[in-house]
Amino acid sequence: MLEKNLEILEKYLPRYKNETIQHLINGEATPSVSGATFDNSTPIDNSFMGKIAAGDAQDIDKAAQAAHTAFKEWRNWSAADRRAVMHKIADLIVKNKEEIAVLESYDTGQAIRFMSKAAERGAENFRFYADKVIDAQNGSSLPDKDHINFTMRQPIGAVGIITPWNTPFMLSTWKIAPALAAGCTVVHKPAELSPVTANRLAELAHEAGLPKGVWNVVQGLGEKAGKALTEHPLIKAIGFVGETITGQHIMRQGAATLKRVHFELGGKNPVIVFDDADLDRAVDAVIFMIYSLNGERCTSSSRLLLQRSIYDSFLEKVAERVRKIKVGHPLDPKTEIGPLVSAGHLKKVLSYVKIGKDEGAKLVVGGCTDVAMQRLYDGGNFFSPTLFADANISMRLAQEEVFGPFLTVLPFDTEQEAVALANNIQYGLAGYVWTNDIGKAHRLARDLETGMVWVNSENVRHLPTPFGGVKNSGIGRDGGEYSFDFYMETKNIAIAYGTHKIPKLGI
Repeated sequence: MLEKNLEILEKYLPRYKNETIQHLINGEATPSVSGATFDNSTPIDNSFMGKIAAGDAQDIDKAAQAAHTAFKEWRNWSAADRRAVMHKIADLIVKNKEEIAVLESYDTGQAIRFMSKAAERGAENFRFYADKVIDAQNGSSLPDKDHINFTMRQPIGAVGIITPWNTPFMLSTWKIAPALAAGCTVVHKPAELSPVTANRLAELAHEAGLPKGVWNVVQGLGEKAGKALTEHPLIKAIGFVGETITGQHIMRQGAATLKRVHFELGGKNPVIVFDDADLDRAVDAVIFMIYSLNGERCTSSSRLLLQRSIYDSFLEKVAERVRKIKVGHPLDPKTEIGPLVSAGHLKKVLSYVKIGKDEGAKLVVGGCTDVAMQRLYDGGNFFSPTLFADANISMRLAQEEVFGPFLTVLPFDTEQEAVALANNIQYGLAGYVWTNDIGKAHRLARDLETGMVWVNSENVRHLPTPFGGVKNSGIGRDGGEYSFDFYMETKNIAIAYGTHKIPKLGI
């Protein structure tokens, strides 16, 4: 199967190696005004994958102007027409799912076993919001004695979307589909470490019949293209997924134009396992939620809190499984962990191994580059799945987001201690609780300082539900109707019956 996927790659890769990938502005492939480019590489061996246009403020301005102009038309499209074109986009995503999956895997290092579903999940996002277009403007009826009050939602205008390098295709659809359904137009700045599928997605949207200017893509570095996007006066809002520090920069940069912001930021999510849980299912969920997707996911359960009565036995089960996780070429269907996204990120993850040892935590499994894969692909960013135990809440391993296949285990004795350990952190994105005690489950779900809690489950997304964090993990919610709260303004309209008394002055 690896050979088959390599053949598919060879079918699509030449385009990216042989020509510079340009911006997509007003429906046209557009080079940077400055002519600047940057090199893109694959994390498998850090070899050259292609040249990408490097945008700056001039390119962002062109895209923002195009989106601003297109908004006047797009906002007035009928719900039926908007729904139809969004379903066509979904159809084309599915039609091209093989290309999308292979390119995404090669570009990011994510295992094809997960990326093979990326296109299908992206198409599902578009279909979900296509079917919600007709409800997007709906409001409430709020009558009083002398007036009819009703609300309606209206799109805010051109918006900026900045997406990260982990699962970039799916996350792009997750942000852009509701914006289009709301009637907004988009300037998308993808992460420079994973630029390939962003252009392909926008191309498919135009092939489906999306009007020019509605969806623009400007490639480039965050400090230039990203900063210009967050500061541009025609961009009414910024939807961002990424690091907490970057979110802080975006908030400052958008302050002068009173930019509305929606942030999905970092996480150091606890998975709490009590001794009364279904331990076999808990083991499966714990391992999946930190070692799938290379551990490069905001909702990963990177802190395992184990009740002391099961600490040793549960830890050994986890360690035994982690030792067997297969690190390999991302296009091999047998691979469970591929290379990390960049050499710089590999260096960061490796640095936490030394930090953990210096702090006195116990290295149980991994903690190094994968020697066999390093030899096979000289220069690749392969890292062995890593497990540290016997940590405490004061350690950096228990406080800081590593963002890799890296699990830290802490013991606890009581329910109250588990809650205190889980909450004693700057982040608050997700929490996972394993117990068969219904009362305890409800108490933990209530008391955890997170935006989302899964009980007796890994992260299973249900599209109508709100997705987002508290504290340093984010602002706002995605999903279902919640996305429209960000991309639309709510307007109240009051119409008098003509029966109320109007105060008189100057008589």
